[in-house]
Amino acid sequence: MKKIFIMSVFLLFSSVSAQKKMHTVAKGDNAYNIARKYGISLDEFYKLNPAAKSGNLKIGDKVTVKNSPAASASSAVSYITVQSGQTLYGLLRQYKISEAELRKLNPGLESNLKIGDRIALPASNVSRYADSNTSITSEKAKPSAPVSASANTYTSSGISSDNFVTYTVQSGDTTFGIVNKFSVSLDDLIRLNPDLAKGLRSGMVLKVKPADKAYVKKSGDELNVVVMLPFGYESGDSKYRTMSLDFLSGAKLAIERNARRGQKLNVKIVDAGSEATFKNSLTQINRDNTDLIVGPLFKSSILEVLDYVKDSKIPIVAPFANSDDLYGFSNLIIVETNEQTYADRIIQEVKTAHTDQRIFIVADGDRTHANYIRTGLIKALKNPNIQLVNSPSEITADTNMMTGQSVPVIAVLASNNDSTGQAFAEKMIAMSGEVQGMKAFSMFYVPAFEKKADELGKASLVYVMDRTINTEGSFEKEILSEFNRKYCKTPGKYAIIGFDVMNDMLSRENSRGEIFSQMGKTQTQLATKFEFERIQRNGAYVNTGYRVVRLVP
Repeated sequence: MKKIFIMSVFLLFSSVSAQKKMHTVAKGDNAYNIARKYGISLDEFYKLNPAAKSGNLKIGDKVTVKNSPAASASSAVSYITVQSGQTLYGLLRQYKISEAELRKLNPGLESNLKIGDRIALPASNVSRYADSNTSITSEKAKPSAPVSASANTYTSSGISSDNFVTYTVQSGDTTFGIVNKFSVSLDDLIRLNPDLAKGLRSGMVLKVKPADKAYVKKSGDELNVVVMLPFGYESGDSKYRTMSLDFLSGAKLAIERNARRGQKLNVKIVDAGSEATFKNSLTQINRDNTDLIVGPLFKSSILEVLDYVKDSKIPIVAPFANSDDLYGFSNLIIVETNEQTYADRIIQEVKTAHTDQRIFIVADGDRTHANYIRTGLIKALKNPNIQLVNSPSEITADTNMMTGQSVPVIAVLASNNDSTGQAFAEKMIAMSGEVQGMKAFSMFYVPAFEKKADELGKASLVYVMDRTINTEGSFEKEILSEFNRKYCKTPGKYAIIGFDVMNDMLSRENSRGEIFSQMGKTQTQLATKFEFERIQRNGAYVNTGYRVVRLVP
């Protein structure tokens, strides 16, 4: 078999003696063709031409195809010292760098960081994203050694698509964005998808990388599922019983729906009791013949299940728990989207809307979210005027010193308190009636946003929701009607979550129980958007899906 050697890192640093050379974009040119013509990798082409990452090359544009000696002889890096509470995943998010890039700069990097570890990062990222508490030293990065052939050798033989993580291209996606999303190289992505040379198209199904082979179904064609919920019948603890019964009602609807479609299912419901009596329920899990575990609900219980099945690596779905100490488990699927993901989106939205207005951020008690957004905006904007306030009542319009007229401001809600959210909505409605051009943002959903949608449209409110039902959708109408026929009521919050989690997981399973091969698919169920990202090289799958709601006048 023909062997293909991919040595992007070596190419990057072996261009020291190359002279700077330009290429004029002609009709039919794209990044891939140009890079191939001049014998450089796509990774190197984009490093030389960052503006080309958007894919908007125009005829007549000048692009660099060979670097100058000074530019490629070394790359500036800065070193940070790991502080208490910092994690690998946290660094990747804070410094906007992929795990592949981080490991390239830090060979032998352990997944579990220790306080005092010295980590190399691109100097430009550190200067832009570091906070005031970060200990930083700067120097030039030493050229990386050529990558060994064994580490970058691929055969031309194909592997069935079932053994690859796949991704369906969405409207607005870019090749560079997909590479960052899955922490893969451009060279590898094109090797798996030769048609990318013709351009990225919405609806394309891409092979992204080999699927995780952590779990293989033991035997038979039945999918054996265990659902663990804290009913508390045996322990006499009914604290979470109503929530568990609601969750189960939705899950049962999804199970029956998939069974009618031909999926062979054997589902066992386990009473997880209370946190104190949880260990007794573990004995009901058959580690030799269980293909999927949904639940339990508490982080401490999830950790115990992970330990109990550590040798068999049975896939476990955590419906609610999401914390850094869960990210290191390769067989864990985390459904709840981290709130920092919402904050990142709000930073992006404010950056796009900002035109020198003053920015008010409404904080909650501990100011964690407000401070995170403030730090992000300081890095994203040039000399922003930002004010943190404890109440929406403290938001005021600015005054034009020349005309004396009121000037609109930007207001951001970073509190998950319903009463604060209600007050925020009322304040935005009042101010937008007095001052044109107000812009409001919220990283949390507040019921008043839907009730007062028309009035809040005047403030161009943008907010993030983790779950909402499109009641006009045909799929949604079908599920709501089916739930009503079965239970004579509309589904509540936990019934919706139960349906969404179970329906999403079962739809990703194939007859061999290889759920991880389908984690790259973005799916929206009754109310929840599921868009999973892998944490670290062998970490958990975490849902980063959410919906952005924009209210317009």
